[in-house]
Amino acid sequence: MCNFMGVRVSKVNFIRLKQIEKELGTLAAMKELELIKDGFRYSNSLIIRKQQGAADIEVVSAHWEFIPVWIKNGDEVKNARKQGIPWLNARSETVLESKMFGNAARKRRCLVLATHFFEWRHYKPEGEKKAMAYPYTIGVNYSEYFYLAGIWQPWTDRETGETIDTFAIVTTQANELMSQVHNTKNRMPTILPEDLAYEWIMEDLSEDRIKEIASYQLPSDEMYAYTIPKDFKALEEPCTPFEYSELPDLDIAL
Repeated sequence: MCNFMGVRVSKVNFIRLKQIEKELGTLAAMKELELIKDGFRYSNSLIIRKQQGAADIEVVSAHWEFIPVWIKNGDEVKNARKQGIPWLNARSETVLESKMFGNAARKRRCLVLATHFFEWRHYKPEGEKKAMAYPYTIGVNYSEYFYLAGIWQPWTDRETGETIDTFAIVTTQANELMSQVHNTKNRMPTILPEDLAYEWIMEDLSEDRIKEIASYQLPSDEMYAYTIPKDFKALEEPCTPFEYSELPDLDIAL
């Protein structure tokens, strides 16, 4: 699962994707760069996608919640949320077979810009009756920002006529690091290095290749993770490392 992420790139003016450089540019777009992006607020985030009809990319603001075409209006969206169907993530193993996601996976792939994401590790201290959840910040070692595989599609509210672009983040099986951090679900977002990121959005891919890239696991030694305060969402600097004395070290390098 990936329901919380963030972008700490206020000083970054350019995104490099292969040999393509695009300026983030507008103040409106910069508003989407937040340290903490809570998926359950159903707000906008920056996505990178191929321009339709052109061999170039564009950076656009899109709604983080993949809304199916059969949802007619905002009330139906809210009702679906109450039933626990937020559509924030798409599983790599079933994305092509999914009635909801399959067409987008074939035709409308995108990248989601992030510098970190958040996940919770469940640990039962000695003497406690139930496990406690400890939040972690996770990122990559090789860059201050990275790309998450995503899929997008336009959705039109049939009552208002408003059309918005919506997206979901693709998730895959956890690697060694993430299996210890996200130790209840054993999932992680599909983080793509630049060559796969380029291929994901710029190339015409076979279904086998789509599934292969969607299921890619970034190696653990290219990632870091550390605990943070449980109230991190209320802090100005939520990415500061924080030690819990009762939480044992993970058995891998962080």
